[in-house]
Amino acid sequence: MASLRIKYVKSAIGYRADQGHTIRSLGLRRLGQTVERPNTPDVRGMLHKVRHLVEVKEVEGD
Repeated sequence: MASLRIKYVKSAIGYRADQGHTIRSLGLRRLGQTVERPNTPDVRGMLHKVRHLVEVKEVEGD
């Protein structure tokens, strides 16, 4: 199963509070931090909401 590598590249300060909550829900705490999440519709929906704050790459799973 493929997963998504998500990098936090732009601060959520100055944007609506729910976008900051979405960033935290993805497991991102600091700028420049990278996490891997499964490629599910739930995660894709969260990424769509904060697409201007993150970079996303698809990674093949083992």
